[in-house]
Order: sequence, then structure tokens, then C-alpha cells
Amino acid sequence: MFCPKCGSLMFPTDGELECRRCQSKEALHESKRILVTDKAEEPQGILVIEEDAQTLPTARVGCPSCGNNKAYWVLRQMRGSDEPETRIYRCTKCSNTWREN
Repeated sequence: MFCPKCGSLMFPTDGELECRRCQSKEALHESKRILVTDKAEEPQGILVIEEDAQTLPTARVGCPSCGNNKAYWVLRQMRGSDEPETRIYRCTKCSNTWREN
């Protein structure tokens, strides 16, 4: 929430929102409440390729498991935004999943 007087960020204190720049205060309504936690939640799991893979693009690449030459592929940002994306393949025959080297 931003201060209506000076436009600065308002902070919750004692059930109100208070501007630290101009000291204006505003009531904290139930609709403006947010949950703040100390610890970020752990991800429960990342779905890389969905079960219904028939709509994904395919590439001619050899499967390291069965030798099939056709695989579905997706691009995922695995590292920071300044790093390149990772191409992930899933074999159309045996459903083996691997990353591009």
C-alpha cells in the first residue's frame, strides 16, 4: 500500500498502515492484510513435462535409454536469468527424460 499524501510505501504498525516519510496513518482493513513469514516455503516438486506430451514439439535426438530417435522437448529456466535455458527431452517410446548436454 502506498501513502495517499506522498506516495511512499506504508508499513503496518499496531493495526494501522503508517508512512515513514510523512507519518500519515491509515486504518488497516481486513482486505489489505497479508501473511508474512520468516522462512520461504520449500517447493514440493517441479513438474518438468506433463503426462499429456502429445502437444509438445518433437526433435530428432537419440534416447540414451532405448535408442529411439524421436523425443518431446521443453525449455526451462533452471538457473539464474543470466544463464541460458535448459532443454529437457522425453523419449516418445520409453518416456525416459534427460537434459541436453
